[in-house]
Amino acid sequence: MPRPLRVAIVGSGPAGIYAADALLKSEVAADPGVSIDIFERMPAPFGLIRYGVAPDHPRIKGIITALHQVLDKPQIRLFGNVDYPSDISLDDLRAFYDGVIFATGATADRDLPVPGIDLDGSYGAADFVAWYDGHPDFPRTWPLEAEKVAVLGVGNVALDIARVLAKTADELLPTEIPPNVYEGLKANKALEVHVFGRRGPAQAKFSPMELRELDHSPNIEVIVDPEDIDYDEGSIATRRGNKQADMVAKTLENWAIRDVGDRPHKLFLHFFESPSEILGKDGKVVGLRTERTELDGTGNVKGTGTFKDWDVQAVYRAVGYLSDRLPKLPWDLETGTVPDVGGRVVQESGEHLQSTYVTGWIRRGPVGLIGHTKGDANETVSNLLEDYAGGRLQTPASPEPEAVDAFLAERNIRFTTWDGWYKLDAAEKAQGEPQGRERVKYVEREDMLRESGA
Repeated sequence: MPRPLRVAIVGSGPAGIYAADALLKSEVAADPGVSIDIFERMPAPFGLIRYGVAPDHPRIKGIITALHQVLDKPQIRLFGNVDYPSDISLDDLRAFYDGVIFATGATADRDLPVPGIDLDGSYGAADFVAWYDGHPDFPRTWPLEAEKVAVLGVGNVALDIARVLAKTADELLPTEIPPNVYEGLKANKALEVHVFGRRGPAQAKFSPMELRELDHSPNIEVIVDPEDIDYDEGSIATRRGNKQADMVAKTLENWAIRDVGDRPHKLFLHFFESPSEILGKDGKVVGLRTERTELDGTGNVKGTGTFKDWDVQAVYRAVGYLSDRLPKLPWDLETGTVPDVGGRVVQESGEHLQSTYVTGWIRRGPVGLIGHTKGDANETVSNLLEDYAGGRLQTPASPEPEAVDAFLAERNIRFTTWDGWYKLDAAEKAQGEPQGRERVKYVEREDMLRESGA
C-alpha cells in the first residue's frame, strides 16, 4: 500500500494554511492521502493575522475562523517555535518530506532612500505594528513623545498606523492589545497625524472600508485639502476601471468639501507630496520636507520643484514590507522574493530546485489583500501535485511522521502543537474575561510556551 504524500509547509500564516487546504482538497488526499506538517517560528500560528493586522480590525481577524477549520484537520500537524533555518534546514526537511512549500511572508520594512531616514524618531511601519500587536521578539515599549507625526504611504498599513496613533488608548482597550501596549498608548502625545502620498486620490491603495473607518472614531477629525483633489486622464481611467479606487476617491472628495469639526485629534490626508528629506537636529527628527508633485496625464506624477517643510517630531514609513532572505534558496535582491515559475523555485540555471516551492508574499511580494494568496496557493499546490504524479519529487529518506518528532527531541527544540494552541487560546481568553474583552494576548515567548504546554 503506497504511503501518503508528505509535505512540509514553512509558515503558518494565511498563505501556508491556504496551501494546506488546497492539498487536502486534491484528489491525492483521497488516494494515497496527504500528510502535512506546518513549521512556524512563532509559538502561535496565523502569522500576519496575529502579528500584522491592527487590533481594532476584528472583521479581518475573523479570517482566523476559516484558517482554524483547516488546521483542525487530522492530516495536519503544527510545529510552532521551530525556526527555519536555525532549528531545521532545507536538507533536514528534504530528509522527511516529498515536497517543501515556503510561505514565510514578509515582515521587514522596505528601505526609503531619503536623507535623514536614520534619525532618532524615524521608524519603520513593521516595527511599530509588531509592537502594538504584541510580537514577542520586539521591544515592550515604544517612544510616543511626538505631538505631530508624519506617516509616509497611502496603503492600508499606513492607515492602521495613523489610526492607532490618533485614537485614544481607551478606544483600543476593548481589543486584544496587551497591557504594555495599552500603557504605552495612554502616554501617547500625538494630537496631529499627517499621512503623505506621492500621487493623487485615484492612486491611493486604501481599501474603501478601511478608509471610511478612520472617520468612525469620536476623537479623530479626518481632514483633506480640497487642492489635493485632482485627476488627469490616467486617473479618470483608473476610477472607471476600478470600483474600489472610485469609492476611495469619492470618500476623499466628500471629506474635502465638509467643514472641519472639533474632534480633538486631527488626521490629515495629504496627496501630491513626495518625501525628499527627514529634517533633523542633534540627531533627532524635527521635520519633514516634501516636494509638491503634479499629474502627468497618465496617472503618474512629476516633481514641481516646490518644497515644503512640515513641523513633525516623528516619521513612520509605510512604503511596503520586505521578506527575509531564506538560506539555501535563490533570491531576487530587487524584489525581495524567491524566483519561481508557477510556485516552483527556480535556480539561476533556470532549472527547478527539486521538490521546493513557494507561495504568498515570499513568492510575489507584499501586494494584494489576504484573500489573494489563495490563488497563489492553488497554483503552487497544483504544480507540486503535477510533479508528484510525474515522479519528479525527491524521495525522502525518513518519511515516517515520528521521525520529525525524534529529530526535534534529539536537538532539544521546544515546540508547540495545535493542541497547544487551543491551550494558549483559552489562556488568552481567560485573561480578557474579567475585563469583558475577548482576549488579552500573551507577549513574552516564555509565557506563550508555558501556556501552550511546549
